[in-house]
Amino acid sequence: MKKSAAIWILILVMLIWGSSYAVTKSTLQEVPPSMLAFIRFLIASAAMLPFYLQSSHKTSRPSTKDYYLMGWMGFSGITGYFLLFNYALLYTSASSGALIQGSMPLCIALLGALLLKEKLRKLQITGIICSFAGVVLVAWTGGDQSGEKNMLLGNMLMFASVLCWTAYTLLSRKIKHLNPLKITFLSTCAGTALLFPFALAEYLQAGQVSFSAEHWVAMGYLAIFSSALGNLLYNKTLENLQAATVGNFLNLDILTGVLIAVIFLHEQISLKQIIGGTLILSGLFLSAKTQKS
Repeated sequence: MKKSAAIWILILVMLIWGSSYAVTKSTLQEVPPSMLAFIRFLIASAAMLPFYLQSSHKTSRPSTKDYYLMGWMGFSGITGYFLLFNYALLYTSASSGALIQGSMPLCIALLGALLLKEKLRKLQITGIICSFAGVVLVAWTGGDQSGEKNMLLGNMLMFASVLCWTAYTLLSRKIKHLNPLKITFLSTCAGTALLFPFALAEYLQAGQVSFSAEHWVAMGYLAIFSSALGNLLYNKTLENLQAATVGNFLNLDILTGVLIAVIFLHEQISLKQIIGGTLILSGLFLSAKTQKS
């Protein structure tokens, strides 16, 4: 795959991921959060299985420590992240959720510096502070959208999901010697298994649960396109593009998520959200500029 093709594929992935906020938000009207996460990744694991089996014999066997780390990746990046993500969208808007997710690259950079001793330059530190200020401003948009249950609680849960994905990313850096498909598949299977008790508890509490065809299509879209295909294509682009270049495209994920929420869910963007989103994107720009220099 040439670099130009990788960039177009990466743009497609960001558009798919950006749509997941609105799709998840609408699906949660009928499907409980834990059940949605479990069904989504059960389907995603099944979709990735043929690719994993095809390539597993070509790659090295993980060590016991590698399996241990992939288990923690599943717990943080699948179980923890998507439980918090789904519950957050019960209480806050899809647009606010997308904006708060914009702090993810800089959280990764900050904790990478603290835990992995990666160096941060002054401009990067400025970007982190700027982005954090934007997250705080967006998160405290508690009463701007009266249709939401509790935006402050939802925004806090969304930021907690960001921290979970940050842990997932830092753990993945410790086993980067393994094939990305193997890491993605095995950590997804581990996270899916850990989601089962939460989904079962919701099912027993709700009693008989039935979903419409529309919501089955939505869960299939989230599983096959957003999770399985999106992750596979994302890992593929990393073979041809620098990590800093790929990270910069997360901005498109944020903007797509906000635009789709406004157009299809008819959400309104407040002045505080606009200012906060601008601060988040400015922080990302400063960080990206530092990486290029």
